[in-house]
Amino acid sequence: MLYWAAVFFIIAIIAAVFGFGGIAAGAASIAKILFIVFVILFILSLIFGGIRRGPRP
Repeated sequence: MLYWAAVFFIIAIIAAVFGFGGIAAGAASIAKILFIVFVILFILSLIFGGIRRGPRP
């Protein structure tokens, strides 16, 4: 999922360089949403992974 966020970020930068405002804004918003989803899933996997293993002796 982080790969797709990076892909849409690069598309947004390329579109901004060529002056396509609507395309750049759309790709940037998709990249932002994917990045937020990735961060949330990462935090949840850290939390549930720690609960699943339990405390280490």
